[in-house]
Amino acid sequence: MCKFISTIFILVILCLTARAGQILSQETASPKAFFDAGEYQTSYTGPGRCEPAPTDIKEVLIGYFGPATSSEPVAGDMWRAASLAVEQANRNGGHEGLPFRLVAGWSQNPWGSGVKKVARMAYVHKVWAVIGGIDGPSTHLAEQVVAKARLTLLSPASTDKTVNLANVPWMFSCLPADNLQAPLLAQAVYSHLGGKSFILASATDHDSHIFTCELNNSFIKHKISPSYHFEFKPAERDFTHLVKKIISADAEALVVIAGAKDSAGLILAVREKNFTKLIFAGPCAGHNRFLTEAGRSAENVIFPLLYVPSKSSETFEKDFTRRFGNSPDYLAAHTYDAVNLLIAAIRKTGLNRTRICGEVRNLSPWQGVTGQIHWDGLGRNTRPVVLGTYQNSRIVTYQPKFPLPYPSPLTFEPPSVSVKNLSTPISLKTSTPPPIHRTSILSTFSFLPSPK
Repeated sequence: MCKFISTIFILVILCLTARAGQILSQETASPKAFFDAGEYQTSYTGPGRCEPAPTDIKEVLIGYFGPATSSEPVAGDMWRAASLAVEQANRNGGHEGLPFRLVAGWSQNPWGSGVKKVARMAYVHKVWAVIGGIDGPSTHLAEQVVAKARLTLLSPASTDKTVNLANVPWMFSCLPADNLQAPLLAQAVYSHLGGKSFILASATDHDSHIFTCELNNSFIKHKISPSYHFEFKPAERDFTHLVKKIISADAEALVVIAGAKDSAGLILAVREKNFTKLIFAGPCAGHNRFLTEAGRSAENVIFPLLYVPSKSSETFEKDFTRRFGNSPDYLAAHTYDAVNLLIAAIRKTGLNRTRICGEVRNLSPWQGVTGQIHWDGLGRNTRPVVLGTYQNSRIVTYQPKFPLPYPSPLTFEPPSVSVKNLSTPISLKTSTPPPIHRTSILSTFSFLPSPK
């Protein structure tokens, strides 16, 4: 009996030792993302494909999660573009003679009554798919509903990569994510400035915060960091104090990450105080509202350009402008593509929610007015991003004039301080440049002199 127990004990010890060796080898191996979009394919393998198409419907309903009004300053053109795509599809015969129709639902409180609108689309109106939302948070919200309802969601506005990291096979993002945009913007900052000082000013809303995190990670790879990082609340009305701090810092450039209106307001305010240095901005600078609010101050602002009109978009540009009186921006163009891609999937596979989702994936790569839509394994568009700028109030593509070599990351020691409260100035441990002081303007300013 004792020999038997000893044998069992030895076997247990050997198993634990082998398992410890496996864990150690995994920890010492090169780090790998939890979801590897290149290897992992998010797909739905459950039931539903065999359900026949209904025979008692008179129209094909598509959900639209966003303001259904053309007067809304940010999302109005998205609704216009979606309506235009549906009208054109109906003129071309709809789906087997049935017309398409948008079923809109929205609320100024998306996380309150807004979620009920999406649920109503899915279970009451029984739409075949949903287009929306208008930003990262509203897309996160809609995603939670479609995951339960087994309903395809195409987002024309979210650049938040975490929307797709939720591993929901029904989720597709038409815009290139922040992790594709931020490195390009960081490269532009480095190309122009090298190790010279610059300021980062960012809003605290969800999308701005996510983009800023990606941008800071890209700065680290280039061994650069902002001399000051100022944060402000979205919908800021008075930039007087912030502008004063920016001007006093005497930096060589300003990077603004915020929504279209906030970005325009801050850039306009610093230009009025004779700030003549370089200005970089986030993708919202490509929105029509940015140019409307900023006016001549938008000239030479450099930003990630998410929509470049081309020969494939000429007809869309003419139709949209003739119909609505203004040219479409990147949100309108991607909404137009999202609706057309969905309609193409419905026409090819028929009225079956599960098969529609599979066909949306199978149509990739798909050529739209914004360029090629090519899904990765998680349903994100992998189309490369370019930089843009304003010249004579028109967006043009931009190339840095004096590109500098990409620095080797091997000799760079990334920040070792965890920031928990941005209202407290901290020093980041970096090899270059000198220690950085941060401050926040969420309520009051605490200004520190530039490090010597």
